[in-house]
Amino acid sequence: MTSNWLSPLVRRLAVREWLSILAAMVLLAGGLGWQNGLGRLDQTLYDQFISQSGRPARDDILIVSIDDYSLAQLGRWPWPRTLHAELIGQIAAARPRAIGLDVIMSEPELTQAGGERSGDLALADVLKQNQRTVLPVVMTNAGAGLSAALPAPDVAKGARAFGHINLEHDNDGVVRSTYLYEGQNGVWWPHFSLALLQLANAGTPGDGLRNASVQPEAPIDGKPIRFGHWQRSNQLHIPFAGNNGHFRSIPYVSVLRGEVPPQFFTDKYVLIGATAIGMTDSYPTPVSGGAGAMAGIEINANILASLLDGEAIAIAKPWQAALFSVLPVLVALFGYFLLSPRLSLLLNAGMLLLTVAASYFALRMGVWFAPTAALLTLLISYPLWSWRRLEAAIDYLGQEFMRLDREPHVLPELASSDTIIEDVLERRMNAMENAARRVRDLRQFISDNLDSLPDATLVTNVDGHVLLANKHANQYFALAGHQDVQGAMLPYLFSSLAAPEPINQTISTRFDWWQLLDLQYAPLLADGISTQDQQGRDLLVKSAPCHSASNELTGWIVSVIDISPIRAAERSRDETLRFLSHDMRAPQASILALLELQHDPASALPQAELFARIEKACRKTLGLADNFVQLARAESHEYRLGEVDFQEMLYDATDEMWSLAKNKQIELATEILPGDYPVRADRALMTRALVNLISNAINYSPAGTRVTCEVRLQATLEGQHVLCSIADQGYGIAPHDQLKLFRRFQRLELPNQPRHEGIGLGLVFVKTVVERHLGEIRFASKVGEGTTFTIVLPSALPA
Repeated sequence: MTSNWLSPLVRRLAVREWLSILAAMVLLAGGLGWQNGLGRLDQTLYDQFISQSGRPARDDILIVSIDDYSLAQLGRWPWPRTLHAELIGQIAAARPRAIGLDVIMSEPELTQAGGERSGDLALADVLKQNQRTVLPVVMTNAGAGLSAALPAPDVAKGARAFGHINLEHDNDGVVRSTYLYEGQNGVWWPHFSLALLQLANAGTPGDGLRNASVQPEAPIDGKPIRFGHWQRSNQLHIPFAGNNGHFRSIPYVSVLRGEVPPQFFTDKYVLIGATAIGMTDSYPTPVSGGAGAMAGIEINANILASLLDGEAIAIAKPWQAALFSVLPVLVALFGYFLLSPRLSLLLNAGMLLLTVAASYFALRMGVWFAPTAALLTLLISYPLWSWRRLEAAIDYLGQEFMRLDREPHVLPELASSDTIIEDVLERRMNAMENAARRVRDLRQFISDNLDSLPDATLVTNVDGHVLLANKHANQYFALAGHQDVQGAMLPYLFSSLAAPEPINQTISTRFDWWQLLDLQYAPLLADGISTQDQQGRDLLVKSAPCHSASNELTGWIVSVIDISPIRAAERSRDETLRFLSHDMRAPQASILALLELQHDPASALPQAELFARIEKACRKTLGLADNFVQLARAESHEYRLGEVDFQEMLYDATDEMWSLAKNKQIELATEILPGDYPVRADRALMTRALVNLISNAINYSPAGTRVTCEVRLQATLEGQHVLCSIADQGYGIAPHDQLKLFRRFQRLELPNQPRHEGIGLGLVFVKTVVERHLGEIRFASKVGEGTTFTIVLPSALPA
């Protein structure tokens, strides 16, 4: 399109701004992504995603819960360890895969009267017999550093395996992960759930992770094993399968009473632990939701399920997280540079949704990409880019408006008061205000000029939709039934007109209204095309293309010109030419013929007859010329109006026609009531009009009849009028001939009436004169009875 010297500079500035923002946003996204999350924001999204990513509960994991019901049935906690021994014995008899007793027993049970710890020994015997039970190891700190606390020595002697039950709490207190191995000085304790899995698969070679733990030998005395430096390894982010109660659970007391069939435990992982409220073994998790916390035994069940399913959540490496954060920012910034602001906003929203969706689906696949870094950068980048673009646009527009303000003014303007102190913003605002005002003034100037054009004018776009229309166009098309011209399609506006015919083209040339918008027909349209509307008016339609400064077509200017007066003048000219070629030429040709005959003595006429014929031809020519001159004067605008008494003009006309009436033995009478009949008229022309009417009445009446001229006043709503009626008792006018009255060169002849010389301009002259005096002429006629013509003129009497 258009270009100027500022465009390359503007483009360079835009690229430079974009590159600066691109570099800043990439560094910001990459830096935040390298940190692998923004704390609480990412943790909140992580928890929401985990809560939406549940899995069906496994059938081979069963929880025996120390719940409120069991406490109510068996009494206050702690229970005698003989109950635990009895419970494990019943479960072990059903041959489960492994049993996990998540009950802390780091201290020996109180001695009985005989000094024996029957509960510890009973439990140790059961554990030693089934060899399928894992006991918990807890991490303690007694002021001398961290250490691992195993169960009481008597109990620990019978255990097959131990596992730590430590969970990792994030900075918001929520449990999202654990370490599969914890220990010190080369002694590693597997997690409680991993120990269950290893115990169930004991003896299965090549099981990798599940057989990779090193179990320490159980201590034989009651002192806790102390470690110097506590170590942890293999962090597992727990892919929780579900919320509280997701895994099948059986009350402790129901199993103890034998209410559960033994086969219910066969080939299952049985976890025994507390779920009762108030036993403090519960923690907040991503899936706790409204429950607030999840029992530790259920967390262990989720960990065991993830190990069995091979499910785990890996945290993306720093470079991976940085790349994940940078990619959507790059796509968005390239879109900002290439797309419009609206599309850029939609792209930004799309990238936000896509980033969240990508993070969610990646988590479903086992990899956590923290999305907050990318989301935050995307939220910052669009307003930042929009602000810079807006700043650049305002700066550019301000400079352009100030340049425009310094240019010469096209239209005259009122002098404005100069402001003494202006800052940059105020100067630019004033320049913009002046530019807007000039545009409005220019539009008003164009609109006023368009309305001042005498013809209906339309301005359209390239497609033909009307953009501007002057008042003449609105009025014309409103009468044609198009009330709303603005926005209408140009060919449809002209569809009610007759078929267009090009000017100065052969009659076989075809043209339709759609070609008004075709540059190929521009030379033809410059001359115009003729048509007619439904009212019978002759129209000339012209169309001219509009071009921009770069010579590109921008629209069309179409004008509709009423050429009905021109067409009427052309028809009058043709009739006049026919009159001159025939009626005026015939008498002259007769005179020449008579003169030629007079040269031959054999055909020569007597001198008296020759002169008589020449005189007749000359008088006829003079009469025709006089009628034509009088009509031309009547049609001109040179009327000498003055206040005249109408009865005086009538008397002058009757005096002039008295001799003609006497020769034809016709009585010429006047009937005028006493009074004044003033009118404003051109006395000579009006008298001539009356003479023509009286002459016609005499010429078209037989001898012995009467012609009556009557004058009277008539009061109407519009005021006083003078009526003059000229009535004869002649032959009358046939109905089909009445339509020819007042037409040029129309002569009425009946078979039984004498022929009269004339060219058919008399009544045309009368009608023209009367209408120019703001009057009207009427007539009534009946064949065989006569004709009455009535002239009605406004009276000059005071109101």
